[in-house]
This record gives sequence, C-alpha cells and structure tokens, in this order.
Amino acid sequence: MIIRLPHLFMSACLGLSSVVCFAQKAPRTGDAKLTEYWEPKVRVVTPGKTSVDPPSDAIVLFGGKDLSKWKSQKDGGDARWNIEGDALVVAGGTGGIETKEGFGDCQLHIEWRTPAKVVGESQGRGNSGIFLMGKYELQVLDSYNNPTYSNGQAASIYKQFPPLVNASRGPGEWQIYDIIFTAPLFSADGALKSPARITVFHNGVLVQNNTTIWGSTQYIGTPLYETHGAKEPLALQDHGNPTAYRNIWIRPL
Repeated sequence: MIIRLPHLFMSACLGLSSVVCFAQKAPRTGDAKLTEYWEPKVRVVTPGKTSVDPPSDAIVLFGGKDLSKWKSQKDGGDARWNIEGDALVVAGGTGGIETKEGFGDCQLHIEWRTPAKVVGESQGRGNSGIFLMGKYELQVLDSYNNPTYSNGQAASIYKQFPPLVNASRGPGEWQIYDIIFTAPLFSADGALKSPARITVFHNGVLVQNNTTIWGSTQYIGTPLYETHGAKEPLALQDHGNPTAYRNIWIRPL
C-alpha cells in the first residue's frame, strides 16, 4: 500500500529542512556575549591530592579509624565488623552493615580486597557486595582466574548485567570502584517513573556504562522495583568471606 503524504505536510518538511540547512551554514556573526552566562557561579570543590583521596565536599564513610557512620543491618546496633590497620574487614556471621545516613543520586568511591590466600571457587572466593540504596547490588568477588557466571562476577550488577570487561587484580591486591549512581524515581501512587542507572569504573576501566538497572537484586527470580524512599542507606554484604574495604567516600549529587 502506498501512503501519500498531504501536499502541505511535504511543503512544511521541505521548509524545515531549508531552515536547518541555513542554520548550519549561517555565518557566525554578532555579539559572542549573547551566548555566555556568568550566574550562577560554579561551586568550587578542592580535589583530593590523588585520584583516590576524597574531594572537599565528600562525606567520608570510612577513613580507616572507626565505624561511626555505620550500623548493623541485623538489629540496627553497632556495626560489628573488624578494623585491621586502615581496613574494614567483614566479620563472617555478624551480618551486613549499612550507613546511618541515606543517599540517592551519588558518586561513590570504594576500595576492596579479597583474601590473598585463595579458598574456594566461583562464588566462594572473596564474595561480598555493595548495595546502593540497600537494594541494587554491585558484586564484589575475586574474579581473577576464577570462572563463575558472567552476571555474578566482580563489577556485575548482580544477576542482571556482567561488566563490559574483567578488570580484576589478583587476590590480596586492592581494587577500586568509582561509581556514579542515579536513583530510581517513583510517582505518588508508587508506580516507577524512571529506573535506576549506574556507571562503574573498576581499577580505572569502564565496566558499566550508564547501565539501566532492572530492579532490586534477587538471588532467585527476576529483579523488580518496589517503592522506596528518595534516600536509602548504602549497605555492604556479609557473605561469610573476610573481604576488606577502605577509603569509602560519597558525594550526594
């Protein structure tokens, strides 16, 4: 079947094309200041001395000294993980920990290390996880020469999206995640307006590129969205392995 476009519609399209072409070829004349604006001024933030040091507007969640920004997920009491040197180490069986403060859109920097002595295989090697808003898991795992399912290895959005590449360092070495997270939005009746999105650099390598998260992490079954607050705690998982963390800071966006 041939669909004939009305004459006026065709004329309008041709006219619009002419305007676009003219705009692209028009000489750049006039006052350059017309395309400048000076207010509001850009807020000044002092960067850290190195790429891993917190900038001046960051909230330091763990700087190597105490767990004052964290609580137990089990009972809301004190976080019962161990501090060894400047590292926060999972105390298996004590349960996950979460921040006392809630966060939504954010930039998160976190460093982690799996045990130098390799014990177990697949999901049993240095397993932990970073739960944005307590619900959306970025996997932590020793994925150096460690076969496992692709959407369960380090830097995967667990059981959803594998990383673009495996940028893992070896067991016992410190690894770095730099994360940009956009929180989901819900309407007044609880319907999802826009899903969560995440960008992740693993050891400086892009591994999640503005990935749309399908819903809260599920070990069994498909992910789904359930209405929650605009700001929720950041959580770290106790999976029974003595995985360590350090230099955790966050910038609400």
